[in-house]
Amino acid sequence: MEFTHAQAKQISASTKDEILPVFHLGQRVRITKPIRNDGSNPFHAPDAILVQPGAEGYVTHIGDWLQVIRIYEVHFIEEGSTYGCREAELLAIDDVDGYDEVEEELRWLREHRAKKAAQKAAQKAAQKAAQKAAEQSQNKGSDD
Repeated sequence: MEFTHAQAKQISASTKDEILPVFHLGQRVRITKPIRNDGSNPFHAPDAILVQPGAEGYVTHIGDWLQVIRIYEVHFIEEGSTYGCREAELLAIDDVDGYDEVEEELRWLREHRAKKAAQKAAQKAAQKAAQKAAEQSQNKGSDD
């Protein structure tokens, strides 16, 4: 199997992770297991549950821990916090609700560009009409 240069940089050496990332940046995900404080969060008691299963968030970064285990940095909206998660702990939910943010953004961009192009065309037509009217008035003035 041949990989591109970009894909080769994302290959995980972990046997628990897929070869290439399953989730992409900005993807909406749901946590399937509770995230507990392993002692690295000083604002909560050790072993306290930081994020309940079912919480939704967005992938903000994809990295590696010890150059072996792929970690997805997920920002959980309701909790207002960002935590690292493994692939096995996450579930993509873009397909579940049928909402595609990228497609919505592209649709908005297409509509916006079409509106701007129509405004620009109308402005050019108005300028040409004004220029033509000015030329006609000059021709009338020179004919007299």
